[in-house]
Amino acid sequence: MGVILTDDLLDNIDGYKLVDIRSVDAYNGWKENGEAKGGHIKGAKSLPYKWLHYIDWIEIVRNKGIVPDDSLVIYGYDQERAEEVARQFERAGYPDVAVLDSFSEWVEKDLPMEHLERYRQLVSADWLNQLISTGNAPEYDNDRFVVCHGHYRNPSDYEEGHIPGAISIDTNSLESTETWNRRSPEEIKETLENAGISSDTTVVLYGRFSFPNNDDPFPGSSAGHLGSIRAAFIMLYAGVKDVRILNGGLQSWLDSGYAITKEPVSKDRVSFGVDIPQKPEIAVDLEEAKDILASPDKNLVCVRSWREYIGEVSGYNYIEKKGRIPGAVFDDCGSDAYHMENYRNLDHTMREYHEVAESWEKIGITSDKRNAFYCGTGWRGSEAFFNAWLMGWDKAAVYDGGWFEWSNNDLPFETGVPE
Repeated sequence: MGVILTDDLLDNIDGYKLVDIRSVDAYNGWKENGEAKGGHIKGAKSLPYKWLHYIDWIEIVRNKGIVPDDSLVIYGYDQERAEEVARQFERAGYPDVAVLDSFSEWVEKDLPMEHLERYRQLVSADWLNQLISTGNAPEYDNDRFVVCHGHYRNPSDYEEGHIPGAISIDTNSLESTETWNRRSPEEIKETLENAGISSDTTVVLYGRFSFPNNDDPFPGSSAGHLGSIRAAFIMLYAGVKDVRILNGGLQSWLDSGYAITKEPVSKDRVSFGVDIPQKPEIAVDLEEAKDILASPDKNLVCVRSWREYIGEVSGYNYIEKKGRIPGAVFDDCGSDAYHMENYRNLDHTMREYHEVAESWEKIGITSDKRNAFYCGTGWRGSEAFFNAWLMGWDKAAVYDGGWFEWSNNDLPFETGVPE
């Protein structure tokens, strides 16, 4: 293991693969060490020190395309941790590994860096703890916030333990239990006002992940963080100006060593203040979905599992028909309707955004196009949408009805492996 100086790295930066061992949140853009500029060195891969002792560490490394032939440069806030990661690479058979002498020098010299466009909307547990404890936090200039513990028809999920100060939000209060589309503007307004949420309120949403079981009558009851992202999409659609997601959900809070509570919380009713929706363009309905399919510069994106896509399963115990929408672009979400492995890291934080964009580009999903993401009923489509929206893709949307609506309207569908 060697040490590389800032100027030497800059002179031959294309000859190295850079590995950023800071938190995913610092990588995205949060200034967690008081640096003048947030983000990561341009081209770096995110491999947080937190993951070092995961049993699947080497698989994570390989999945990121970091191979023994690469000349690696490891950097972070803490030199001892960077050296520990470097030694781990050497033990794993990587012969050419160095540690950057000073990441702070790179920042101070204003050398090339990148950050997630809307990183402020994806917050860490430390940030949220500071907000709850003091009423203030970096990149926050409001005087009113509400923290929401999202769940699907499962109040016990909240009652068994939630972040102090968080209120309970049932996705059923924002989605129709008949169509699973977003509820009417009047119903959404009622839910938000009762939750103490106006259009000017900063809302932070999170949920619990409890390994959903498809044999359960309501598997979504264990996919609370996925449900909370669905709720975040509907709030954004409604007109909440500052919607934020706790990156990694409740797991990140627990991983950071913070306590949970069983003390219930409620908020005084407020006026939402503006008409709903304020962002109708991010929600696509059936007729626009058909138009998107007929347009060469637009994509209807199927965010489902492979077995759903080829028609082996419908994905849901309440959807009878199996198959896919002809002409939709397939973007594999993971194992089934309640998992998003291909969009998340092992600790449930959002996957490195460069990796998502690169995988999308291979199948024609690019920022210049109108991309409407869909799944069975909207949850996975909403999480894919948020990945795009956080990257600043303002043409992104969710086809709200998804396979459930399409299959119930006697429309063309396909099964089997596409030719």
